[in-house]
Amino acid sequence: MFAEFKEFIAKGNVMELAVAVIIAGAFAVIVTSLTNDMIMPIVGAIFGDVDFSAKYAVLSGAELVEPGMSLEAAREAGANVLAWGAFVTSIINFLILAFIIFMLVRYANKVQSRFEKKQEEAAEEPAGPTEIELLQEIRDALKK
Repeated sequence: MFAEFKEFIAKGNVMELAVAVIIAGAFAVIVTSLTNDMIMPIVGAIFGDVDFSAKYAVLSGAELVEPGMSLEAAREAGANVLAWGAFVTSIINFLILAFIIFMLVRYANKVQSRFEKKQEEAAEEPAGPTEIELLQEIRDALKK
């Protein structure tokens, strides 16, 4: 069983998938930081210097929530809250990731189509004379 597992792990596709998952995890952290630390402060400044990640609406337990209470404090107090600001931040994270993945796939498709086009052009080029044809031409030239 261990030998089979070792053979499975050693296959190229599994290793490539593992590397892709690790890179994607690191990339998600970068995008989250981009959203939280750069984009959302700008959006907050446009809408009146607010922090969207802390915005929420109280669904029940309004008596437990004081005005200006943070989202974490409202949750700890036992209020049922709808954290719409965190949802907006997550949507922006998703849109950034989706756009970047779209651009990567688009670029990969362009490279792939160029590669396939070059292969087709190479296949379409007329093949030169075969070795036998060359030898026959030499023989015929020598006969003259």
